[in-house]
Amino acid sequence: MDLHFEELLNKVTDFIKSEAKTETIIGEPFQLGEFKCVPVIKVGMGFGSGGGEGVEGKARKGEGVGAGAGIGIQPIGFLVTKGDEISFLEAGKTHGLAAAFEKVPDLIEKIVSERNKEEVVA
Repeated sequence: MDLHFEELLNKVTDFIKSEAKTETIIGEPFQLGEFKCVPVIKVGMGFGSGGGEGVEGKARKGEGVGAGAGIGIQPIGFLVTKGDEISFLEAGKTHGLAAAFEKVPDLIEKIVSERNKEEVVA
């Protein structure tokens, strides 16, 4: 067996690069009424590798190599913009995305309030 550790390492690294991005895990930015929402994630990565050799004797030989990687991705919230105003809606550690969706009624109320202000001024 021919050990190609560098080739294996490159394949694992390429996989991490292609998978650890917002679009893959949560989705692309989206529009909610007059608000533009951008998902924000936290990414953690780990990598491990090993190798081996063998000893000849009584017809025993050995070779080995191994590598592995892990990715932990957690949504932490959304950047929400309207005009020049930017705010961050935290997803919460215990509720995940549910906490962000709990804030949707507040966003809708804010939209209605802003429209009412614009109508009064006009």
